[in-house]
Amino acid sequence: MLKHETELVLCHEDYDRLSALVASCHRPSVEKLEEELGKAAVVEAGAAPAGLVRMNSFVRVEDTAGGSLEITLVYPHEANAAEGKVSILAPMGMALIGLRVGQRYSWRMPDGREKD
Repeated sequence: MLKHETELVLCHEDYDRLSALVASCHRPSVEKLEEELGKAAVVEAGAAPAGLVRMNSFVRVEDTAGGSLEITLVYPHEANAAEGKVSILAPMGMALIGLRVGQRYSWRMPDGREKD
């Protein structure tokens, strides 16, 4: 589903909370998040790369068509499209977690189209 140019990195705090979310949630999308967690290098917050997208990060996303949007990556119960709060369980949320400023990514939309 995801294409990362470099290794996926997560801070311990995010990894632990997301692992708990995976264990407690029974949605099909959780399996994709679980796959991503299995690929992650887990580091202490102080050792995280600069510009790392973490939970509650405010991110400006630019697409290849020239559009952009600003979102905050949040837990499912905090999601609110009108406020630009995107759930970690949304395809875009799973694509963004662990990336760094300037990285390219793509994700599969619910209708099956690839978005980048």
